[in-house]
Amino acid sequence: MTLKTAIIGCGKVGHFHAKAYEQLENSTFCAVFDRDLSRAKDFAEQYGVKAYDDISEMIKNEGINVVSVCTPHPVHAEVAIEAANAGCHILVEKPLASNLKDCDAILGAASKTNVKVGTVCQRRFYRPCLRIKKAIDDGKLGRPVLGTVTMLGWRDKAYYDSDPWRGTWDGEGGGVLVNQAPHQLDLLLWYMGDVEEVYGLWRNLNHPYIEVEDTAVAVIKFKNGGIGNILVSNSQNPALYGKVQVYGENGASVGVQTDGGAMFIAGVSSITEPPYNDQWTVQGEESLLSGWQQEDRDFFNSQDSMYYYHQLQINDFLTSITESRPSLIDGLAGRKTVELIEAIYRSTESGLPVKFPLK
Repeated sequence: MTLKTAIIGCGKVGHFHAKAYEQLENSTFCAVFDRDLSRAKDFAEQYGVKAYDDISEMIKNEGINVVSVCTPHPVHAEVAIEAANAGCHILVEKPLASNLKDCDAILGAASKTNVKVGTVCQRRFYRPCLRIKKAIDDGKLGRPVLGTVTMLGWRDKAYYDSDPWRGTWDGEGGGVLVNQAPHQLDLLLWYMGDVEEVYGLWRNLNHPYIEVEDTAVAVIKFKNGGIGNILVSNSQNPALYGKVQVYGENGASVGVQTDGGAMFIAGVSSITEPPYNDQWTVQGEESLLSGWQQEDRDFFNSQDSMYYYHQLQINDFLTSITESRPSLIDGLAGRKTVELIEAIYRSTESGLPVKFPLK
């Protein structure tokens, strides 16, 4: 079964979705939407599709089944709800929204119209990330009792000047937590499970020209009895790495470096270093690590890695619709990440731990 696909928001990340929709056999790429019709026309011309400045009209006229939402974060809810009300399945770029209220509005609209919602976190499809999830599911760590995220990156003034919405509460909804960290936070929650309580702090350490945080830390209690730690920052020049580590009750530990060096910016720069498992002490498997590292690097470098993993996730979402099965990363998973981010913001404001679920 082939689905008719379209894109909402003709910015840099929209090209990742356009290339996937153009190439996938289960997709017929039909149209794009942008509030700026001239921008939509320029984008559409590159792919031989139609341009619109009205979402409902686009979905009706073209018979669209699936849309990708690629707008700035605070606009996700508005356009996703309109698409859901028009009966369209929705794949939303991370984060699902910039606050929990908007997440619930999206999920509520989708529930009423019986359409699927997915959230883009393509790093779940990295081989080393999948290897960790399988090890946990197979019981190789016992119960995961400690999870950590360490993301030490850098964003300069030119980055924040590249789009007028960057670095503002109204335009972006937050800083490093909302824009750069959702991938690693999603992995942490995927591995460790639901959260019980969070104490967090954010600061702007060395970006006085933006309103939002460039650094955040948090301590987490998980519902499975485990604990966790988060350190995410855009204040290290040059950028160092992004890592997610999980430690099991049997003493085994596994980890992944999802990003190394300068973290890529959609439509601007490329991925600096391939992802790899940076630690693996599962009993009897310690000697496999170096081989996996080489295999994963070779595979990653054999693909157009800027687009390949987006394409894997988009294909998974389309297939989940045609086969009536769950997608790997649904709207609820996206909501959980936003709930964690919002909890850190609330904890900073109150100076107290925040219990889940958030009200």
